[in-house]
Amino acid sequence: MKEEELRRALSLFMTGVTVTTTRGDGDIPVGLTVSSLTSVSLDPPLLLVCISEASRLLDCFRRCRYFGVSVLSEDQKEVSDKFSRSCLEERFEGISWESGETGVPLLQGSVAWFECERYRTLEAGDHEIVIGRVEAGGSRDGEGLGYYKSGYVSRPKPLP
Repeated sequence: MKEEELRRALSLFMTGVTVTTTRGDGDIPVGLTVSSLTSVSLDPPLLLVCISEASRLLDCFRRCRYFGVSVLSEDQKEVSDKFSRSCLEERFEGISWESGETGVPLLQGSVAWFECERYRTLEAGDHEIVIGRVEAGGSRDGEGLGYYKSGYVSRPKPLP
């Protein structure tokens, strides 16, 4: 399958949108938009995110002890855009966030959040799979932000 065909076919799989965060050099908060969040195990509680080998933040996630995942709400499209497009040093500017129990940055307004201890990383093609053991987390009422056919979606319609 050609890359363009694969990309188009995968765009038909609806995903959620997250911002995955940790602390970089000098304890500076760093983060990026990630749509590949998967539950791996409930016992032990594990989840995974996939980060591009091209990401300038990949080394931070390879070295970190803890990382956070903020599941964005449907009104956080601009946050997703900012963490995927703006320069690294400006991503947290104007964004409300707080340090979680483990010290990782968590974005306020998210519908769910997880704090993970890095469990394992695995090379996988042009991405690295970062598996985390969930140490803390929570959720609130609200609708999550989705991504489908290369665009944002919200509030899925119930099936008939």
